Amino acid sequence: MSAYVTKSPWVVHYDGSSCNGCDIEVLACLTPMYDVERFGIINCGNPKHADVFLVTGSVNEQNKGIVKQIYEQMPEPKVVVAVGICACSGGIFKDCYNVMGGVDQVIPVDAYVPGCAARPEAIIDAVVKGLGVLQAKRDAMVKAADEAPAEIEEVAEEPTEVLDEEPTEVLDNEATEVIAEEKKTPAVPPIFTMAEIKVNTMDHLKK
Repeated sequence: MSAYVTKSPWVVHYDGSSCNGCDIEVLACLTPMYDVERFGIINCGNPKHADVFLVTGSVNEQNKGIVKQIYEQMPEPKVVVAVGICACSGGIFKDCYNVMGGVDQVIPVDAYVPGCAARPEAIIDAVVKGLGVLQAKRDAMVKAADEAPAEIEEVAEEPTEVLDEEPTEVLDNEATEVIAEEKKTPAVPPIFTMAEIKVNTMDHLKK
């Protein structure tokens, strides 16, 4: 289907509550040394244009709504990658009073990158593997969209089959004429007929 066009994956990055160690490694992936763009991966700032959601840091009571909002704004299909031990399970901040834990406590996660801080090679490997998950989700959506019209046609044909199976009643001539007259009568009568409009107009001119 043309609705799901294969393109270079775009990544949106959000820092939940990390120490910025993993964020520096994410930026290192964009440098010429690691050159993540050789896979066609581009870092963008708009979640509505992104295919991969890269999250660093743990999720707490203050930013859980933002994480959900970014995830919901991303179009389907999409992939979530948790970068760093804090994004995976909460890390050393897991027992803090306001920390809920890893990203999977709020949104579904497709790939985990443990480490403190996570190495650029591991981040790139997780994103590339996430592209396989993205393609699998895309194929599933295309398959579901192709099967939907067939299901609609089957549902549309069911009432016709039921009507055909109903027994027909033998009616006399009078009953047949009454039914024919009822069919001629519109379900919703008009507010004014043409005759009434003509009479009302002539009365108004006479006055």
